[in-house]
Amino acid sequence: MERDKILSRERRKKRIKKKLRKDFTLPRLCVFKSNRYIYAQLVDDREGKTLACASSLEKDLKKGFSAKNVSIAKEVGKRLGERARKLGIKKIVFDRSGYPYHGRVKALAEGAREAGLEF
Repeated sequence: MERDKILSRERRKKRIKKKLRKDFTLPRLCVFKSNRYIYAQLVDDREGKTLACASSLEKDLKKGFSAKNVSIAKEVGKRLGERARKLGIKKIVFDRSGYPYHGRVKALAEGAREAGLEF
């Protein structure tokens, strides 16, 4: 059961990346979530570098929220969006890494949009 879940996520991940890799001109917002935390980073695929990152592990973020909460995922998205705007990045592509677009992943995307990112 658990193995099937992991394999199906990997298949979705490959299918999504195939579509995203057609356009290398925009940075990619990559999401990873564990049972406890959520991580997001902006990656420039042409140079293979991480431009900005944010996660629910940041000390000042942990204070008012539960790490598993949707509200902290939205705050992580806002922080990443603000950091991207400081770098002059406005447009990105969203890589949800095979996760369904709801819950914490959706909240992170909405937070990034509120901070001014377009995707």
